[in-house]
Amino acid sequence: MPEQQKKLGLGSLTCIVVGSIIGGGAFALPQTITQVAQTGAILIAWLITTLGMIGLAFTFYQLNALRPDLKGGIYSYAKTGFGHFVGFISAWGYWLSAWIGNVSYAVLMFSAIGFFFPQFGAGNTLWSVIAASCFLWAIHFLILKGMKEAAIINIITTIAKLIPIIIFIVICLFAFQEHNFTMDFWGKNIGHVLPQIKDTMLVTLWVFIGIEGAVVVSGRARKAKDVGLATVFGLVVTASVYILITILSIGVLGQPQLSTLSNPSMAYVLSTVVGHWGAVLVNIGLIISLAGAWLGWTILCAELPQVAAKDHVLPAFLAKNNVNKSPANALWLSNGLIQLFLIVVYFSESTYLNLLKLATSCILLPYFFSGLFALKLIFFGQEYYGQKKLKYKNLIFALLGTIYAAFLVFAAGLHFLLLSTILYLIGMPLYVWARVKAGNRVFTPLEWVLFLGICAAAGYGLFPHIMKI
Repeated sequence: MPEQQKKLGLGSLTCIVVGSIIGGGAFALPQTITQVAQTGAILIAWLITTLGMIGLAFTFYQLNALRPDLKGGIYSYAKTGFGHFVGFISAWGYWLSAWIGNVSYAVLMFSAIGFFFPQFGAGNTLWSVIAASCFLWAIHFLILKGMKEAAIINIITTIAKLIPIIIFIVICLFAFQEHNFTMDFWGKNIGHVLPQIKDTMLVTLWVFIGIEGAVVVSGRARKAKDVGLATVFGLVVTASVYILITILSIGVLGQPQLSTLSNPSMAYVLSTVVGHWGAVLVNIGLIISLAGAWLGWTILCAELPQVAAKDHVLPAFLAKNNVNKSPANALWLSNGLIQLFLIVVYFSESTYLNLLKLATSCILLPYFFSGLFALKLIFFGQEYYGQKKLKYKNLIFALLGTIYAAFLVFAAGLHFLLLSTILYLIGMPLYVWARVKAGNRVFTPLEWVLFLGICAAAGYGLFPHIMKI
């Protein structure tokens, strides 16, 4: 019984999903989305994104229901469906996205603190790096004490971050002006509608990353069915919040003015309606939100490499738990790299937006592989025998999620795809080491083809930089 009580229930799992999704992106959304598109294109992008995320959410839901034995979620689906090497690509890409995303949270969090204390600047000053490092290791030792304790704090921060967002939505409902919302509706002053939609969808993807949070920690769930329910509940809450923030912000200020705001742009939208205290409220909410998201993503980026290490896809030392059942070695590695990148941020003056794009590019293939695995079960698996009606229903969601993920790979563009292959290549020695150490075959013939393709793409991506040396 005590061991069962340490497991995560529906409330904790839902808060991990909502806490992981709603980070800093929601508070920067008015400016980042209107910078690339006008109202009509934004609404179409939100419609496509919401439908795609519904497909992905229900894909995760059905996969968890059909294969509750797969405890590594987004990684396990890729590995079980397409082999160890594809599993490595999924695990490595997701893990990179998780901890690089945490670096972006650090930059934005101390940029928000800079609203109150100017020495923190845009989140990339020396004081910011020192303070972010202290916060990083406080989270680290909290999780080392136990995942259940960390999940309780995550619930508190998730509730706290929603309060200023709800206040923002209520106030802006009364300040909404129709002429701001309909002005230059299709963005003739910006460009063609299709490029606007494509660029907007990269932003909307980023703010939804984390939808798979409950699936990643499914091995710690009290009940298997709670994992799928938490995923769906998290999607409903976050989609409603994001769409309302976007529509109401445009109605309050209009796209031309929104696109020139500094971040967190929600603060400046609210301050135009109620005065300075609105900016104070939003910045406090942002700090709480980022603290919670940072905690939630630290849990995720420690959990995944541990599961992959148990399958001999990553080195075995990452599989070790401490006495509190926390993935200690995976946590040390992840937070060590975050610490290194915080120092890099200081010397390179990297911005939140640059880190956001890098983290987003790494998670596209893991989403795509999850959709493909769902399709594989539908067409070739035994899980649907005698369940024809369920099979056809799930086929719709699986197709929707897979097509959406494939489109995002295309929408990200060649630059980010090549960047991803370079990052995958960096992790390749760890995969080879893990396979050899366990006495397993490193590559099958098909995996050799995929490996050589990654090498070629990474070489093509590095070639222009090598020529400049």
